[in-house]
Amino acid sequence: MEVTEALVDKLAQLSKLQFNAEEKAEIRADLEKMIGFVDQLNAVDTTGVSPLMHMSHEINRLREDIPGGSMDRSEALANATESNQFFFTVPKVIHK
Repeated sequence: MEVTEALVDKLAQLSKLQFNAEEKAEIRADLEKMIGFVDQLNAVDTTGVSPLMHMSHEINRLREDIPGGSMDRSEALANATESNQFFFTVPKVIHK
């Protein structure tokens, strides 16, 4: 695949970025290096190699989802730094 200035311009447009001529040349060189690396990988003989689906052979052991006990509101609010009768109160983080 050939990396042209038109391709760099199209990528800049799609990513909503603007590049000067020097940056375009640098990006073009980087893209050519990346494509060259992928071409090297395509040259590797992978016959008989199964695709890797997971990094390990371990299997997730999931537990059964059984609802357990819960605490009532007064117990939950007992150790709160600040609360009103029904909820935890926290400092305001979004100011308009």
